[in-house]
Amino acid sequence: MAGSVTAAGLLAACGSNTGRSSSGGGDTIEQWYHAYGEAGVQQAVERYAKAYDKATVHVQWNPGDYDSKIASALAASNGPDVFESTLRVDMVRSKQIVSLDDLLGDARSDFTESVLASHTVDGQVYGIPQSVDMQMLFYRKSLLQKAGVQPPSSVDELIDAARKLTTTKVKGLFLGNDGGVGVLAGPLLWSAGLDYLTPDHKVGFDDPLAAESAGKLRQLFTSNSLLLGAPADWSDPSAFIQGLTAMQWTGLWTVPAVQKALGDDFGVLPWPALNGAGKASVPFGAYGSMVNAKSKKIDAAKAYVQWLWVERGDYQQDFDLSYGFHIPARKSLAAKADKLKSGPAADAVRFVQDLGKPQNPPPWTAKMQLAMSDALNKIVRSGGDATAELKTASTSVQTELKRLYG
Repeated sequence: MAGSVTAAGLLAACGSNTGRSSSGGGDTIEQWYHAYGEAGVQQAVERYAKAYDKATVHVQWNPGDYDSKIASALAASNGPDVFESTLRVDMVRSKQIVSLDDLLGDARSDFTESVLASHTVDGQVYGIPQSVDMQMLFYRKSLLQKAGVQPPSSVDELIDAARKLTTTKVKGLFLGNDGGVGVLAGPLLWSAGLDYLTPDHKVGFDDPLAAESAGKLRQLFTSNSLLLGAPADWSDPSAFIQGLTAMQWTGLWTVPAVQKALGDDFGVLPWPALNGAGKASVPFGAYGSMVNAKSKKIDAAKAYVQWLWVERGDYQQDFDLSYGFHIPARKSLAAKADKLKSGPAADAVRFVQDLGKPQNPPPWTAKMQLAMSDALNKIVRSGGDATAELKTASTSVQTELKRLYG
């Protein structure tokens, strides 16, 4: 189960499209999920739906390219009443979804602030967060101890640690087979005290520090201390477990597998700060439950969302922790979860609550992401001029911002 786009990419499609209906009365509500890969999730969400007695809820399970399917359904008039998604400002501007601000009540303060903010546009909440997936840096304690290396607390310390940990058989660091280009755009900016965008909807990385931060990733890429061409990419812990790398950037979802293989011989860290102006950070993704503005049963759909994702804490905890390894969006539920009370999992919860940043904030569109990815690819993998490439990306992002905000 995954709340972020990258984590969702790990999951194999399962189940069928048939779904099941609840035995409730009143309206019939259509609810869509993407096809989670963990065994039992489909049966669980069907069980929740069946328990609702104010309406009949039909669950549709959607293997394959869910994001494209839900986008097409929302653009047409045959979409579901309730569905899960990450929030994009385009959905709000196109009036595809309705505000759910009135559903939170006293529970608002119980949601992790940064997670709720990732489902908020112009001060209005449009999705009730279901679960949180996040990424962080894993390190092998014994290998660091053997090399006399302390867990790095700055980008320069990370570069130095990767160099010292590299041997003829083990690379110091694995950030993905693309050198981290695909997953580290946000952490690179946050480490320098910057962001994708400013609060007043301007480009947030048109700054020399952004070029400096990207240059550090280029330095790592050319240092011979990065693992490249691993059998599995960053989202799989195989390289770390098999001892191909002493440190790896990967996700919370890998903790059970790493613990099974390595026991207590690993720790986790956020991406470190570049300078005094920046902060350590972890990116997270969170699917939220949303209501289709074209639904003919908006009030009934909202009532169901409130029941399931605001009132039924037992179902929320079951959804997050019984079939995979994820952080509940509610602070009180995360605090009660035994699986998250100690070790690296507890560190992950703390990282999200104290240092978490949405990997794809609502105003950050697909076109903006493509512009940033192109720039980082040219800088890190091809040695392009960081200042010039980020300036090109900035221009593209500014064009998108003008389209969205005028």
